[in-house]
Amino acid sequence: MGIFLLLFIILPIVEMAILIKVGTLIGALNTIALVLLTAVIGAALLKQQGLATLLRANQRLNSGELPAREVAEGLILAVGGALLLTPGFVTDAIGFLCLLPGSRHWLAAQALKRMVVSGQAQSFQFTMRGGNYRQGPGFGRDDDVIEGEYEDETDRGRDRIEKD
Repeated sequence: MGIFLLLFIILPIVEMAILIKVGTLIGALNTIALVLLTAVIGAALLKQQGLATLLRANQRLNSGELPAREVAEGLILAVGGALLLTPGFVTDAIGFLCLLPGSRHWLAAQALKRMVVSGQAQSFQFTMRGGNYRQGPGFGRDDDVIEGEYEDETDRGRDRIEKD
């Protein structure tokens, strides 16, 4: 959490220094126009890349797969879009890196590596005791019992497949 606080304090100071420096070199109006131009280009790129990612996620869902990579890329696209709308050249550079497919795929892969590790550490087990299902770990109390009925249809499905 400390690194985010440090970035929250240092990044605006760096952005202001760069904006002032660029403003003295090319003029204030040109600097403002350049910041607005990066926002417009970023919004168009975000729309294009976001739709492509959404279509890939939809294809994976239709094929019965979980679109984990596409979800991670969608989050990275959202962060990149927010950074591009923030005035400044450093945030624009980071935002464009989030929108470019190569760097976005790499960032998503890194994020998924960390998500899988933490997901494995917090797995749940379901056990059956006396007809009641309890979810563990730590869900052994009687007030956490989930009661229900089920019907096993795996044999019926096999019968239908064999008849066809």
